[in-house]
Amino acid sequence: MDLLIVTSASLLAGFVDAIVGGGGLILVPALFAIFPTAHPATLFGVNKGASVWGTAVATAQFARRVDMRWSALLPAAGAGFAASLAGAWLVTVISAGFLRKALPLVLLGVLIYTLARKDLGRHHTPRFTGRAETAAACCIGLVLGFYDGFFGPGTGSFLVFLFVRWLGYDFLNAAASAKLLNIATNLAALALFAWKGHIWWHIALTMAVANVAGSLLGTRLALSRGADFVRSVFIVVVGALILKTAFDAFLK
Repeated sequence: MDLLIVTSASLLAGFVDAIVGGGGLILVPALFAIFPTAHPATLFGVNKGASVWGTAVATAQFARRVDMRWSALLPAAGAGFAASLAGAWLVTVISAGFLRKALPLVLLGVLIYTLARKDLGRHHTPRFTGRAETAAACCIGLVLGFYDGFFGPGTGSFLVFLFVRWLGYDFLNAAASAKLLNIATNLAALALFAWKGHIWWHIALTMAVANVAGSLLGTRLALSRGADFVRSVFIVVVGALILKTAFDAFLK
């Protein structure tokens, strides 16, 4: 029954994560609820071991239908991978607890800005080309890769927002681009957790199958509905993240 519950959560997480990120909002609490005595690093490792497959499938699906700007995104993914490793190492030295209270406030700012700018992310008009776009994408990869390794919650939503606000992508192209960077940051964390022996592979791989199925459904829905749909899901997910992170920071 425990495996059935976390596998179902992985299916739903894959669906949401494929559209706009935020799958960890579903899967991580489910893992902690079902396995309350497990080491947190093990549960985070299981989460990464399951979700990275769904993220990879979502990226492949988006790449078939969306004009991915590979010359900028591949270097950014490399920067994200390196920065995520650095962040994961740093969290073994100092606590990331100081970010807990700041996170819901930052997410609230993102939500207010998105709601205020009705046209934000509705049209795909990249602001940069060539080296300038690569440099901007690498900056995003470095900053959010480090954040994902060090702390993590909301990384997918932050990636989508920055690709929309800074690089001028629409929400559909931003979601596709964010998936590629998320693969890199997740692989870095997964490598570290695996090296430390913090993954239950028999559970993670079972959950991965469900995560991939959910990811396929979510990607197809995002591609068929377009940028406006992804924007709406983004607003809902960020709102849920604000509630969850505020509860964890101030009430739990």
